[in-house]
Amino acid sequence: MTVKEIGPQTNRSVYGKTIFEMAEADDRIVVLDADISKSTTTTAFHKKYPHRALNVGVAEQNLVGMAAGLACVGLKPYASTFATFITMRACEQIRTAVAYPHLDVKLIGVNSGVEIAGDGATHQAIEDMAIMRSIPGMTVLCPSDPVSTRLATLALPGIDGPVYMRLGRQVSNVIHDENVSFLLGKMIRLREGNDVTIIACGSMVEQALIAAGMLEQDGIGARVLDCHTIKPIDVEEIVLAAEQTAGIITAEDHNIIGGLGGAVSEVTAEHAPAIVKRVGLQDIFARSGRDYKKLLEMYGICASHIYDAAVEIMRRKAKSIK
Repeated sequence: MTVKEIGPQTNRSVYGKTIFEMAEADDRIVVLDADISKSTTTTAFHKKYPHRALNVGVAEQNLVGMAAGLACVGLKPYASTFATFITMRACEQIRTAVAYPHLDVKLIGVNSGVEIAGDGATHQAIEDMAIMRSIPGMTVLCPSDPVSTRLATLALPGIDGPVYMRLGRQVSNVIHDENVSFLLGKMIRLREGNDVTIIACGSMVEQALIAAGMLEQDGIGARVLDCHTIKPIDVEEIVLAAEQTAGIITAEDHNIIGGLGGAVSEVTAEHAPAIVKRVGLQDIFARSGRDYKKLLEMYGICASHIYDAAVEIMRRKAKSIK
């Protein structure tokens, strides 16, 4: 599978296909799952490389502990399960057994955020980015579409130390073209604009682009940035947004505390004071529901809410000028 061959599909399936290909070139790659290889889309890997694939059962702490052990003997473990389980049930093991010794363990959390919809609050990982980015030495990735997910997966072996990559459950449309440059810690500008800046990650990048189109009809130019790397965050791009536009809107399928919005606000507080409006779950749990898009609308994490935040920033700017 090449970038040219990628079409709309779930980002988790792109991960599964890409790690399967990577295994052919590197026999040190091993895959670990917690009894849900179908959801993590690593079933094909398990079938072709049974001696390099481990199903540890419903035991996420063991999943991470075993991955740490494999890394200690020179293998390259990729451990995957639901985002909420790997970051919460195995948080101590990630911190102490993986991050503290700075081991080469790649952690893949699938079905993140409200995207998991009907499985409800127990399975909706809305704290995972906050948890993972607070752990010293941990890189945190949240790609937006099939193209960036493939590029992020291919980049994993070159990242020193532990990585957490967050993937959703829903089918993602292709946003990036085949020539996009994927650099760790560097946001991708998808749209230019000098009035407001929208910084989004994961599935919210598509919503940000929709909102930018709505704003354009009102004569408001919105710069749209795909923040695929939550940590290390792109300080330079955030500072430019703070200095060149009236304010910043962050958009994430995550609690507004500690995730993308928190990371961006930390940068503006230290380097370039700016208005930051955070679009995401407003420090609440979401309910379950069959229709993912209706849940986004209910909890204020869709294009119309990004639009409203941008309009509010422009109103505040106009008022300050008067």
